[in-house]
Amino acid sequence: MDINNVENMIEVKNVSMKFRLPGDRINSLKEYIVQLLTRSLHFNEFVALDDVSFNVKKGEVLGLIGHNGAGKSTILKVISGILEPNAGKVEIRGNVVPMLELGSGFDMEMTGRENIFLNGAILGYSEEFLNSKYDEIVAFSEIEQFINVPLRNYSSGMIARLAFSIATVVEPEILIVDEVLAVGDANFQEKSKRRMMELMGGGTTVLFVSHGLDQIREMCDHVVWLDHGKVKMYGETKEVCDAYERGGI
Repeated sequence: MDINNVENMIEVKNVSMKFRLPGDRINSLKEYIVQLLTRSLHFNEFVALDDVSFNVKKGEVLGLIGHNGAGKSTILKVISGILEPNAGKVEIRGNVVPMLELGSGFDMEMTGRENIFLNGAILGYSEEFLNSKYDEIVAFSEIEQFINVPLRNYSSGMIARLAFSIATVVEPEILIVDEVLAVGDANFQEKSKRRMMELMGGGTTVLFVSHGLDQIREMCDHVVWLDHGKVKMYGETKEVCDAYERGGI
């Protein structure tokens, strides 16, 4: 498929996602198993997404806003293929790089260098490509002196910086970002932001979640406002953000 002729890179169609949560307080695995075997375990249904629909055009930066628990992270995981929706479907046209939980694919016993090739392979990069980009990844992450040290000795900030550097070393067709600009210290955050702006300016389609409305206003073309799993509003960035702020959330 020639993505240059594709208008919508992401189409979310009537997606619903429900989870079954234990209704009783359970204090141990043994208690859970006993209740499960005796059929005395009761579940409550939690609706994380309720008939959610929206499109993301090629080269567009779409922001997702809403309170904690509104369904933002869930819809990102559905779009990334991590979760399968109970109803509806998602159509993706292009390769996706999800930046949801930076470093989640790392092996803590392996060195930073080894994890570059491990995580890069998970993202679909070839060993030849990673070798060609290795110095660039290490330099951007700013952890040169620790690159041959096992990740168990890294701080959480160092791990996040390395993961960000690997994920953004190429220009993906679709980038899914969840609060990634909170990576590292203030200087690295600014550098990460510049890198994100480069990707966005280069034609990458971006789906972006942030609790900071200033970032949403600055970086996004359109915004989806999720509220208790439903699309409350979908439109131009200023219009949606202004309405969100007026809503007293």
